[in-house]
Amino acid sequence: MNIRRLLTTSDPNAVEELYAEASRIRDEVYGRRVFMRGLIEISNHCKNNCLYCGIRRDAPRLTRYRLTKEQILECCRTGHALGFRTFVLQGGEDGWFTDEVMCDIVAAIRKAHPDCAITLSLGERGRDSFRRLREAGADRYLLRHETADADHYAHLHPKEMSFEHRMQCLHDLRELGYQVGCGFMVGSPGQTLDTLQKDLDFIRDFRPEMVGIGPFIPASGTPFEESPAGSVEATLRLLAIIRIIHPHVLLPATSALGTMHPTGRERAIAAGANVVMPNLSPQDTRALYSIYNNKLATGSEAAESANDIRARMKAIGFEVPTDRGDFAG
Repeated sequence: MNIRRLLTTSDPNAVEELYAEASRIRDEVYGRRVFMRGLIEISNHCKNNCLYCGIRRDAPRLTRYRLTKEQILECCRTGHALGFRTFVLQGGEDGWFTDEVMCDIVAAIRKAHPDCAITLSLGERGRDSFRRLREAGADRYLLRHETADADHYAHLHPKEMSFEHRMQCLHDLRELGYQVGCGFMVGSPGQTLDTLQKDLDFIRDFRPEMVGIGPFIPASGTPFEESPAGSVEATLRLLAIIRIIHPHVLLPATSALGTMHPTGRERAIAAGANVVMPNLSPQDTRALYSIYNNKLATGSEAAESANDIRARMKAIGFEVPTDRGDFAG
């Protein structure tokens, strides 16, 4: 597969053939099913100062919040009643959520919903922390590697953050028995065809259970706020390529695609994706988790969002089962 040609070609037939092959492979592995995850954004506090992120430590004029254990459990109760069987707890690297606090929350979700998968996306933590959370009941962990190129990583992050540590975290998670997700922003500042090739090589070799990619969208108040956004078209092509090189991967149609194009998620499914993540967070906090500008936040109740997703997927020929949607590899 000539990655460079696929990413740069202007031949519409070549692009359609790429999407068709990715869809064929996805259907062969998972059928015409799209798995729904319930996203719960538990905190927009973060100790890090990543140069692209709207909730970075030094973000100006950002109203900070964190959900209580009771609020998180209520989101899960609501989601379970709506047919969600995976909950994704996402947040910045917030020191308030110590191992003791997070293990208590994870164990409470596990006790209340033993039929559900618990996914965490809380940034870098130590190996012992990952171990404790796994023992408390967490099944999956999402940690975007952001780039598989050390120099590019340094361009996107402050000096106190380490490419080597990010990669070590991913390997620790794998060794501890998590289903692991990684990913990157398409069109992030400094990204080149060479860095993208490294990302794809890493995905092919590491074989993560999930890969989350979406177009880079600049966030106000960050050093990259004037940088151009990434391309929807390039993102769709990369989704298809990832499906082809890693047929069993769980591949989300991300909210960033939905933010940049009204049918972005549907187009992602047509390019080989098979996961959607409606927001179960309390309505009054969704707009505060502003990792980039104009983040998709409809203001709908969770039930409306779930029903809307099911209707949109049905309209393009897919079912949304009441299912954990585990990795099929």
